Amino acid sequence: MPAKEAELAELTAKSADPDLWNDQAGAQRILRRADELREEVEAWSDLRTRADGLAEIAELAETDGQDSASLQADLQRDLAALTADWNRMEGLLLMSDPYDERPAIVSVHAGAGGTESQDWAEMLLRMYLRWAERNRMKTEILDQTEGEEAGLKSVTFSVDGRYAYGRLKSERGVHRLVRISPFDSQKRRHTSFALVEVMPEVDEAADVQIRDDDLRVDTYRSSGAGGQHVNKTDSAVRITHLPTGIVVTCQNERSQIQNRERAMAVLRAKLVERAEEEREVEMAKLRGVHVEAGWGNQIRSYVLQPYTMVKDLRTGVETSNPTAVLDGDLDAFMEGYLRSRIGEGVAS
Repeated sequence: MPAKEAELAELTAKSADPDLWNDQAGAQRILRRADELREEVEAWSDLRTRADGLAEIAELAETDGQDSASLQADLQRDLAALTADWNRMEGLLLMSDPYDERPAIVSVHAGAGGTESQDWAEMLLRMYLRWAERNRMKTEILDQTEGEEAGLKSVTFSVDGRYAYGRLKSERGVHRLVRISPFDSQKRRHTSFALVEVMPEVDEAADVQIRDDDLRVDTYRSSGAGGQHVNKTDSAVRITHLPTGIVVTCQNERSQIQNRERAMAVLRAKLVERAEEEREVEMAKLRGVHVEAGWGNQIRSYVLQPYTMVKDLRTGVETSNPTAVLDGDLDAFMEGYLRSRIGEGVAS
């Protein structure tokens, strides 16, 4: 914390400079960063104050025999709340990579299996939207392709909030669902797969080189949500980055210009994530760690029948309450992932 307190003091001094607003974009970045640091420093200070208060209550409970039982109950309740808040703040310390504080762009792709996997992709979308809502983060659907009968073939959405990428990066990989299919008249058990991609949303000024000559831009008529307007004009945009073959689309905004801006944001995010993955693979090779080719490895299983369990195959974190997980209760899995990466000495 001393380092962040020092950074806050430095930014506070800069904000008092009368020439600060000569560069409005720079001034806004400074003030936004100062607000974030102030909130974090105040949160740690509040934890310290609450801990000191609980220590006083504990001493009082030892000396006051008459009301000891009541004080002990209050102490246990307040200690549980303090521990939960401490763990949440401690989790922030695990996120120190360059893009961890950035907003995130998430894509969910249904795997093989038709309607089953497409329904699973939509369930995952709902899970992440509920998680974002729980954490007071703003979300926006950027592009989606609906399934023929139900669910989604793919969907891309943004999550705007501090540490969105640092927390959601634990979700990238293949998610496996086992359940009795609601689409099977014989009520047989089915296994479905979906791929989740997570990328940091970066500013245009970020160190990402995108030349106009490297882009092929196609426009077409949107078939997605957004009202009647999107179906009447060629507002949807598909951008192909020729050197890498990365293709991004956006069709949920009302105008072609807006869709192009959002598609370029997704492309920048994909290029940054690609560079990060290449860096991690190289680091793993230097450490002598075996690295699977590709990014399609299964990371988590969700079992609804014949028993109920969600288990992360990388960390061993599991729960017997898949209903809560599918309703956005993901923090235990995210924290388990971050702690496991710190234990491996990996920054990702």
